[in-house]
Formats: sequence, C-alpha cells, structure tokens
Amino acid sequence: MFRTKQRSDNGEEIGKLYCTTEIQAAFILSSLVTFLSGLLILFLFRLLFRIKKWQNFKGTGILLKLILTRSRSNKHLQSLYLHGVFRDRIEMLLSAQTVVGQVLVILVFVLSIGSLIIYFINSADPVGSCSSYEDKTIPIDLTFNAFFTFYFGLRFLAADDKVRFWLEMNSIVDIFTIPPTFISYYLKSNWLGLRFLRALRLLELPQILQILRAIKTSNALKFAKLLSIVLSTWFTAAGFIHLVENSGDPWLKGRNSQNLTYFESIYLVMATTSTVGFGDVVPKTSLGRTFIMFFTLGSLILFANYIPEIVELFISRRTYTSSYEVLKGKKFIVVCGNITVDSVTAFLRNFLRHKSGEIHTEIVFLGEVPPSLELQTIFKCYMAYATFVAGSALKWEDLRRVGVESAEACLIIANPLCSDYHDEDTSNIMRVLSVKNYSPNTRVIIQILQSHNKDFLPKIPSWNWTIGDNIICFAELKLGFMAQGCLVPGLCTFLTSLFLEQNSKVSPKQPWQKIFLSSLKNKILTQRLSDDFAGLPFPEVCLLCFVKLHLMLIAIQHKSSPSGYCGLILNPPAQVKLQKNTLGFFIAESAKDVRRAAFYCATCHSDVHSPELIGKCSCKFKSRRDFSVCQMMAAEYHGNDHWSGWLEHEFESEENILLEESDYFDSSGMFYWCKATHLEKVILKRTDKSKHEFRNHIVACIFGDAHSTLMGLQNFVMPLRASNYPRQELKDIVFIGSLEYLQREWRFLRNFPQIYILPGSALYTADLHAVNIEECSMCAVLSSSSMSPSQTSVDAQIIMATLNIGSLRISYSDPTPIVSNQTPLSSQGHCQKRHCRRIPILTELKNPSNIHFIEQLGGMEGHLPGTSLHLSTSFSTGLVFSGSFLDSLLATAFYNYHVLELLHMLVTGGLSSHMEQHLKSESLGGPSNGCNVLLSRRNRCKLGLLSLHRSILLDIQPKKTFGQVFCGLLNNCGILCLGLYRLIDDNEERNPDHKRGVYYFGKFVIIRPANEFKLLPSDLVFCAIPFNIPCRENDFSWETINTIPQASKAPSGINNPPTASPVGQTTTQLLSALVPLWEQKTTSVSNSKQSILTQSGELSPQTHTGKENMKEPPAGPVPIQT
Repeated sequence: MFRTKQRSDNGEEIGKLYCTTEIQAAFILSSLVTFLSGLLILFLFRLLFRIKKWQNFKGTGILLKLILTRSRSNKHLQSLYLHGVFRDRIEMLLSAQTVVGQVLVILVFVLSIGSLIIYFINSADPVGSCSSYEDKTIPIDLTFNAFFTFYFGLRFLAADDKVRFWLEMNSIVDIFTIPPTFISYYLKSNWLGLRFLRALRLLELPQILQILRAIKTSNALKFAKLLSIVLSTWFTAAGFIHLVENSGDPWLKGRNSQNLTYFESIYLVMATTSTVGFGDVVPKTSLGRTFIMFFTLGSLILFANYIPEIVELFISRRTYTSSYEVLKGKKFIVVCGNITVDSVTAFLRNFLRHKSGEIHTEIVFLGEVPPSLELQTIFKCYMAYATFVAGSALKWEDLRRVGVESAEACLIIANPLCSDYHDEDTSNIMRVLSVKNYSPNTRVIIQILQSHNKDFLPKIPSWNWTIGDNIICFAELKLGFMAQGCLVPGLCTFLTSLFLEQNSKVSPKQPWQKIFLSSLKNKILTQRLSDDFAGLPFPEVCLLCFVKLHLMLIAIQHKSSPSGYCGLILNPPAQVKLQKNTLGFFIAESAKDVRRAAFYCATCHSDVHSPELIGKCSCKFKSRRDFSVCQMMAAEYHGNDHWSGWLEHEFESEENILLEESDYFDSSGMFYWCKATHLEKVILKRTDKSKHEFRNHIVACIFGDAHSTLMGLQNFVMPLRASNYPRQELKDIVFIGSLEYLQREWRFLRNFPQIYILPGSALYTADLHAVNIEECSMCAVLSSSSMSPSQTSVDAQIIMATLNIGSLRISYSDPTPIVSNQTPLSSQGHCQKRHCRRIPILTELKNPSNIHFIEQLGGMEGHLPGTSLHLSTSFSTGLVFSGSFLDSLLATAFYNYHVLELLHMLVTGGLSSHMEQHLKSESLGGPSNGCNVLLSRRNRCKLGLLSLHRSILLDIQPKKTFGQVFCGLLNNCGILCLGLYRLIDDNEERNPDHKRGVYYFGKFVIIRPANEFKLLPSDLVFCAIPFNIPCRENDFSWETINTIPQASKAPSGINNPPTASPVGQTTTQLLSALVPLWEQKTTSVSNSKQSILTQSGELSPQTHTGKENMKEPPAGPVPIQT
C-alpha cells in the first residue's frame, strides 16, 4: 500500500495517514505536468496560429475550429461576435469596475486567505503525514479550490496573450495548488505540498483595501504595498524551508531531515532577513542551505529598502502630520504651493537675507506630499526658522493645523518651469480662495504666471489691497523688464540689480568689475520722511537729501487732494509739495543710512556736515523749512530763469498736442490705443522688404507653436506704447515667429499701433534680414514655455538664435580724434578708422546656468568669476535677462510691498497695481475726452540715457563728478540722475577679435555712484526725465569707444548702404554709436529760430526717420528714445 494509518499510544486511529514518497511525488508531479503540458499546448497553438496568420483569428476553442475549417459562414461569425462580447464582459468583471466584479475580486482574496489559514492549521502535523477526509478542513479546502478553478478559467478566457497569462505569478500559484486538490479527492487524502504558495495572494492586499476604500492617502497605500511584499515573501520562504527541512533531500531519501515547525521556519526566515543569524535554528538539508544562500542576497535588498521605508512612514506621519503650535506673540508665515527643493532653497535664501541676524518670523511650509530626504536636510539646516507640515491649503482642517488665521501672511509659490501655466495659476487661485474663505483677514501674497489670470483675485470678496494682499505676475514683470531693456539699453540690468543678493565672496580682478560689484550693494529702500520736509517741493528735498544726507531720493507716495488717491510718483515736479509723514523711496546701501531722512532736523542738523552724525534729536520745536542748503545749491548753478521760461513755453504747447493725440489713447490715458487691426494687414512677406524699410525699430524673436502656452505678449508691448511718449516717436515692433502662435496672441495685440508680424524664425538669417535687423535699435529674444525635461536644453532655441544674431556684422567707418583732451569738439581732427559692430541684442534665459553658452558673445576676457548669471559680463552690460530673480520679490513683497509697487510702476510703463484698481473703480469704459485727466496721467517721468556732451547735459557746468551732474540736472531741468552706463576699458592688444577689425565696446551698469565719483567723457547717465522736458534726439546712432561728433560726409556702412529716403542723411550716424543719445536743442529767448547741434558741431535742420525733413522740431514734449 501507499499509505499507512497512524495510531496513538493506546492503539486508536488518529485520522492521519503516513504519505510515502510515491504519494508526495504524485501531488507535486500533478502540478508540474499541468504547468508544462499547458505551456506546450499554448506554444503549439501559437505556432499553428502563425502558420495560419492570413486567417487573422485569435484564441482557442471556437477560434481554433474556425481556423481548421476555414469557414466564414454567418453562424461562425455570429459565434465569434458572441465570444468577443463575452470576453469584454469578463474583462469588465475581473477589473472590478462593477459591483459584481468588486465582490468577485474580494471573495477570491478572502478565500485565498482562508486556504492559507487551513495550511497554517495543517502545518502543525508532520510533513510526512496526510490528512484523511475525516478532517473537516479537507472538504472546505476542496470547495475553495473549486471556486479558484472557476476564477482561473474566467481569467484564461479574458486573457489576450495566453502564454503570458500562463506565466503570471497568480496563474503559477493556481496551477501548483489546484491540481493537487483533485488528486487528494482521488486518493482520499491530502498533503501539505506546495499549498504555502497561497501566501503570494497577499500581494493583492492594497487593491482590496482600495476597493473597500479603507485607505485614502498615498502614505497608507504605500504602507500597504510594502507590508504585503514583506509578509508574502516571509510566508512563502518559510513554507519552502518547512517543506524541504522536514522532507530531507530526495537523493538521500530523507535521511538528513529534521523536525522543524512552521513557526520555527518563519523565525529562521526573519533572522536571515535581518542579517542577524543567531544559529539556534539552521537548515540541514542541501536544498534548504542552497535556498538560504540565494534568499540571503534577496533579503539584503528587502531589508535595506522596504523595512526602512515602512519605519519612515510611521516616523514622518508623526513628524509632519502634527499641528503647528501657535504661541502668543510669536510671528510666523505660512508658505504653500510649489514646495520643492529648488523653490524652498531660493525662498529661504531671499527671505532670510533681508534682515540677516534679525529674523524673528518663523516659516511654516505647508506641503501636499511628505518632504524628500534632500528637502528634510534643508529643513534641518534651517530648523531655527523653518517647519514643515504635511497638508493642503485647499482643506480647512490643514489650514487650522498650521494656524493660518494667526499668521502674518500666507505666501503662495508658483512653479515657473511647469508645462501648463493655466493649470498652475488655477491651482494657486483656488488656494487663495480657500485661505480667504477660512480666514478673510489673512494677508495673501501670490505668484501668478499669466497676467490675465490675476484679474480673478481682486474679485474675491475678502481680497484687500490695504492690508498688503499682493500679486506678483511673472509674465507682466518679466516681459516688462525686457521691454524697458529695449527702450533704454542697460536699464533691464539696472532695475534687476536693485533686487539681487550681493556675493561677497567674489574677488574681481578688472577695475570695471570692482565698480560694478560695488554698485550692487545699493537697493531700493523706503523711509518715512521727517516733518521738516513738509511743504517743500520735491526737487529741493531731493537736493537736500543728496548733498547733506548723501541719500538718493527718487520717488514719494503722494495723496492727491481732489480724488484722495494715494499713489507713487517718480521724480515729481516742483508743483508737488511734500506732506507730513510722506513715504520716500531711496536707492541706498542699508536701512541704517535712509533713517537719516527720518531723523533730519533743520534746527539741530543745519551745521552738521558729516551724514554719519545725523541722528535722532531731542528738540521739541522744529523749523518748517531750511532754505539755506537749497538756496546755496541753487546759487552754484546759473540759468534757472532761462530753463524756467523754456519749460513754461513748452508746457503751453503740450496741451495743444495732447488735444490732437487724445484720440489715440485708451480709456485710462496710460497707453496708446487704436481700432482693432486685422491680422492680414500686419503680416509681412520676405519678398516685400523694399516696401517696409524699418529704421530704429524693435525686433522681437518668438519661439512657440500652435500648442505652446501663451506668454502674454501684450505685457511686452504695453511699456513700448506708454502714453508719455509722443506718437511720432513710437518705435515699430516686428515679431518674428510661428504664425500659428502669433495668431493666438493677436487678439491681445490688435489694439496697439505699429505692430508687424513676419512668419519665420530667428534661426534663419534670411528672416532676420527681411525685417532690416541691421537698422534696429534692439533685438529681443524671448523665451516661451518648453516641454524639455532637461534644464540645459530648455533654452536651446534661445541660445542658437542669440548666436545666430550675434554672428551678424555691420561694417562702418568712424573718425578717430587726434587731439588732446582739452581740444574743443568743433576743432578736433579726424582720421578714418573702420569698425564692425554687432546687432544690439537682449536675450532672456529661463535657466540662468545656461549663461556660459552665450557669454562668449561679449568678446572680452576676464569675466566675473562664478557661474551665476548675475556675475557674468553679459548681464553687467545689459545683454542678458533671466526671470529667476523674480522669486526674491515674494520676500520683498512681504517685508515692504511699497517697493514692489514702485518696481511694477517702473516696469509696466507707469501702471501700478493700486493705480490699476483705482482706474477700475472709476469705471472708465471708453476713450476719455477729459484733457486734464489725460494730461495728469500722461505727465509722468520716463527713464532714459543722456550723454554728457551731446544732450541736454551740454550746458551743465561743471560736470566732473556725479554729484555735480546730479545737482545741475535736477536744479536746472528737473531731471533726476540714477546711475551711469560706462564703457568697459578693453585693451585692443588683449582682445584677439580686434586684430580682425571686429570691435565690441560694451558698457556696464553703475547703480547710484558716490557723490564724488569721477565721470568720463563717454559716460551715459540713467535719468528719470519729466514728460515736458523738450529734449529731442537728432539721430539714432550707436556709440563706440572711438566715436565723437563726426562729419555728415563720413562713408556709410558697407553691408547696408543708405537708401534713397529721407533718412539717408543720417545713415552714417545710425551706424556709428552703441546707444541712442540726446542732442542738445538750444533755445534763445530773443531769437525764435531753433536749430539742432549735429555731430559735426554745426547747426543743421533736423531729420527724422520715416518723416519728411523738418527745419524745426514740433513743439511740445517728446519722449526718450533709444
């Protein structure tokens, strides 16, 4: 017989049968035969299918019958259709998409666990014994396996690839556990065998918990997956050890077996997994030891990866899911949104540098996912200032946990590198709405990527500008910076540098680098002015602050009497009198310096000559005015009556011009406006270059397609169409890019005048020549949204376009002076010297680290050390811009939102956020007919560059130092000087390009030079120029280091000869300078004849690009053109 009954000590049968080797082999071979035979049959059917592949039928059963009979009768087709419908329903059932399917999947899992429990119960008996049918667990297990057989058949019918299904893990579990059950029914006994494989069904635990909705968070799901992997591995490995150790090696007929319980097997597996190995329980069989050898290698991976992750889930849950403890008197802010390593690092660096060593505000980061290991390291480094709480700003429970109602502010960070700007803005706006609904009085500062999305925020009922709610629009500011850089060369770098963090570790070698880095110490700061300044006009206060306090006051916050609107004014005219407690805006190095403006006392500090000695005084009665200093400064400069009469004369004609141009303004009076223009009328063709000879225009290179996210080009155009520029001085704007993309942008641009589109690409030189790029005043290369996964390749097209444009050369002749420095300009001798210049270009980079790809365009050695964009030569000379610094504005807006308002006004053409809301409150719905209203809004300063010797500065004497020019311009003309644009002293022998006749004479920016800073003849001055100053540029020229006022007979450029047009007389000057300059227009009270000083020093009629030659310039204000 194959089995014998086991008896107890008293001779009674105990229902257990001893299984011989043959019976055990029958159980195992039944599974092996089933697996191998099934696999062989499936391979044969697949081979037959490939032979008959022209039939294009799949499957077995009825499909195989169709293949063999080659019948295509309707009956067979109907059967095929029914079979397909049946398969679809089975797939729907097995995918748990219906209630019945969910019940079926859950039932299979529960029965598998039940079968595993039966195995645990039967494992208490010796492995060599077989359970008879007197054991009640045998029929139950047989019923379970019958259901498993049915479920296996359903899965087999629904499988597309039968061979792959046969090799799946769940299929192998069923194949090696179901056939032995039917063998046991035939033999009337059951053996443990391979039933431990049922433990692999535990891997389906996460799916079952999701169906039951027992887990709702990602952490819970991750924990369920890790736990199921660990448990199924342990139970399966323990079952194999339990089998082979109790059975012994087959070739030794079980002589080396040992009596090992299932619990001891689990103990051995866990000790092996943990790499402890106590040695009290060890495998003795060769199969067991071989299995342990391979299992040890796998357990190292299992223990090293999964176990620490499980522990980390519990630790992080306790660490980051607890509530933030709000203490009375403790200040803190809540930061949410895009919480990543890069965004947190940038925010902490910018937030903590504002008040280094004086930070008393804690930062609570509210992140939707637990922080990564790298982010945890950052939080540990800043543990004194930063805390992380896991949660979402969209849930009130999480807002309560971080105490947002008690926070100083809630800051929302956007992701400027995301692929979908609209979705990012929508998510952040929803966060604002959630915060405001939970706590209406909480201050919110948000970053927005697209300008049109910011219109939703003021519509929130609890949004309040007065408590500091603010919006930082990336597209508006970024494109506004680029537009200002197109109007005034170097201005983009000048404004950006006011918000940069100085790198004190840099040690520059070149003299110009030292000057540039030293000027980076200056920032925009605010301070309430002393009441002793009340009643004084702004120019007098500005002069007093500059001379006596060594402070540069550039703007004030002024409240107008009629409307009560309190807005910012840059360089107000003398008619504006300071009020008490006026907020002043300074360019200074530290907040300690600007406090002098608050401490100043006319009585106590009148005889103090050192600014460092001005401090808070104790006098109770302060004089209202101190005219001594202002009168002394006014006496140093003559000609006030001459300039005053001139300004009054020009102001009289200003209103007449305004009446003529009022129809060209929008309803706010801030920008030029026209009727909607059809796109077909502005599209240019390459073959029609002769019809559109552009001069002194702006070329904008766009990279985008029909699917790209809109960048908002109206933010680039609006500063270029500001109303404080006369209409005849507006520059043409030519966009080069994909027509499909520009069609989508055109609906926002169609009401702006003088805009043209050339379908093409800046990567092709022919398209650049088609827009006459040789004669442009600036070429801007704008970046668009990119789907590139690499941060290096995100600027690939921008870099290639910059290299392509930078490779263009314009050849021209330039006279070189052969005189001493004391020789008058009109008597200087000249000799002809040939030069090549490059197209003026301003490039926007998304990734600042890509600066090294275009740094070579500077053509100079000795770049500033370091990889930072803001330490590069290209940035210091105003050739490159990156919006990465906009991240620092979030901290700036929190500490002082007035500074952000000033920046917004300077960048967008005079329209600040508060003014925008003020205009909306007035409900201006159409073109305004009020001349006084338009005049008040148009009469605002504009930024520009003035030359020391060929502009309005020609009559200012002396002008050896910056302080002398500052006082002379402000006292005589009302022009406020801000900084310098100076040539880089580049040695011709040191630069190899000079030997080829190619000259690059870049200028670098100097912010707020010292009062005694020595000036050079080639210096240009950044100025805030009043609207009514009658300055006019005679020509649009590009200055080089050897350029001086030259004769009009100088030969024109070789590559671009002058055309037969009114501008032909000035083509030579157009090619001979690096930046546009102001020509002095002299006016005599006794002689009404006006003339223009040309570059040769002679008086000649003025010429203007694209217009007829005029002997006299038109009366009225003119803008700064570059």
